[in-house]
Amino acid sequence: MSQSFRHPEILDIARQEGKVSVEGLAQHFGVTLQTIRRDLTDLAEAGQLERVHGGAVLASGTTNIGYEARRSINPEGKTAIARACAAQIPENSALFLGIGTSTEAVARALVHHKDLMVVTNNMNVASILAANHDCEVIVTGGQLRRSDGGLVGALAVETIRRFKFDLAVIGCSALDADGDMLDYDIQEISVSQAIVQQSRRTALVADHSKFTRHAPAKIASLRDVDTFYTDAAPAEVLAEACRGWATEVQVCH
Repeated sequence: MSQSFRHPEILDIARQEGKVSVEGLAQHFGVTLQTIRRDLTDLAEAGQLERVHGGAVLASGTTNIGYEARRSINPEGKTAIARACAAQIPENSALFLGIGTSTEAVARALVHHKDLMVVTNNMNVASILAANHDCEVIVTGGQLRRSDGGLVGALAVETIRRFKFDLAVIGCSALDADGDMLDYDIQEISVSQAIVQQSRRTALVADHSKFTRHAPAKIASLRDVDTFYTDAAPAEVLAEACRGWATEVQVCH
């Protein structure tokens, strides 16, 4: 079966099951694993699928893909980003860690830091840092988003406005070519904006998969960020804009 015939059927399987695996598709079509990997890469480059470990998931539109699927997107890149970010976080500082799988990776990289105070609206971050007895953990409260353990809404914003953070580490669902940081949940937008406003410095942690995704709601711009940690260099137009905004871009490997 030619590539042009496989692609529509791969998309049909993804729509029915939410995710496709390289091994399962290779068996289904009777082709090699390498052939299926090329198919999935082509579909990802066309914006129709998003690659995850061992396969792919449907590309997002106005709603985010499932949390477990997000966890499996580029874990090596997220780990490299998290280590680089954590290495520049001084001990004895007050942080905010936001919602997302990348910020959770930062939390894991902070489990041996000392004398931290971490405020978070991410239940997963709180659980990870509970293992660090030298870290004071404060959870904002708010409406629980069961899909990913995030706390959103007015109560979360009210809590955040009680603090002034040395550093906030946030993520985003998508990063537009003009540097706008985007998300899907409108309730999360006001929380993220309050985080940026209440922080002396802000770091964005976002791997290269965010360069090709789209989401409908704007959080802020990279001009509002001090350091952008990613695992692949952004397009030169965006990189030049970051230089003009004095936004440091760190490409982490």
